[in-house]
Amino acid sequence: MRSRLKVSGVLGVIVAASVIVPATGASSGSHADEERRVTDVEFLGEVVVPTGTQFAGTEIGGLSSITYDAARGVYHAVSDDQGNRPTGDPVRYYTLAIELSDGSFGDGDLEFVDVTQLFESRTHPFAPGGLDPEGLTLAQSGQLYLSSEGNTLADPIIDPFIRRYNLNGRVTADLPIPAYHLPNGVDRGARFNLSFESLNVTPDRETMVTANEGALLQDGPASSFTNESLARILLYDVPHRTPTAEYVYEVARWAEPSPIFGVNGIVELLPIDNAGTILAMERSFSVGGVLGGGTGNVVVINEVSTAGATDVLGVEALYDGGSPIPLNPVSKREIFAFDDLGTPIDNIEGMTFGPRLQDGRQTLVVVSDNNFNAGQFTQFIVLALDIVAAG
Repeated sequence: MRSRLKVSGVLGVIVAASVIVPATGASSGSHADEERRVTDVEFLGEVVVPTGTQFAGTEIGGLSSITYDAARGVYHAVSDDQGNRPTGDPVRYYTLAIELSDGSFGDGDLEFVDVTQLFESRTHPFAPGGLDPEGLTLAQSGQLYLSSEGNTLADPIIDPFIRRYNLNGRVTADLPIPAYHLPNGVDRGARFNLSFESLNVTPDRETMVTANEGALLQDGPASSFTNESLARILLYDVPHRTPTAEYVYEVARWAEPSPIFGVNGIVELLPIDNAGTILAMERSFSVGGVLGGGTGNVVVINEVSTAGATDVLGVEALYDGGSPIPLNPVSKREIFAFDDLGTPIDNIEGMTFGPRLQDGRQTLVVVSDNNFNAGQFTQFIVLALDIVAAG
């Protein structure tokens, strides 16, 4: 018998209530090929799952990405557990039900309904520490794509990857990665823990987007409290599983200073149309913020447009002689800051569109990665977005 866990007795805040109607995504229908923009964002509620919560013999945690399976009316969320924790839990993704029929989100509206082990091949499980699963998206019915950041500190180095899976957790295809993304541990490729954190598809499910969280080694410095960083947004043709374009995204400086550790980067991308408009989630973490009494997390959602941006696919390095090469990055504007909610924000990393509300607004579901840390928590937040034709 399949296990089920309804989350209740935890924090739930309701700000608005509406009614949903069946829909599959942000721009489903005749407007998907038009350029779209977000004009308003409203908070519908949150649910917090305490660290240590168990489901089907596994510890719920490390939820780094979430994707909506509209045909089945469920969500799939990948854990970044690398299979090397003392608990012995496998590499896996969870299937969840999120109840939004009354247009609100709170206590009792979240239920874990299944857990599926992810395999390295059709028959073999991953070796402990053999990947760092971060991104998950449903491209076609029954076809999941998984991204891994790899591990530049392993010996030998474990390369980042993007693979296609069926819903049973078995690999069905590998996607080619541009060679300059693959780390040599010295002067080329992804930095440690700053590779393919994000993964999502356009409304027509023809194009998949991902990004390295921070600059490749040859693309200049990583972000800090004093400087920005150049990340790359990489686009794939889904039917042919090939890279088609790549654009530069300017990652902001850390939101807060830190005497010990800090980071800022792209943790999720989510296209809102088929015309190059993408929501980009930037998450800044600073130990200085923790020492100041907060969670250390500052998370914003930016609306990005690739229109007019330089295509750098095939360009090996974005720096030449210590300076950035001439190029036009994607444009971006901030549409939402989670600090505005006035509630503690954990390590938010994943977002997906859910169903539309009856008034036409688009629900957006976000989730945090608690790092299996007793001082953190798994946080689900639902927002309602007004998305209209640009112009």
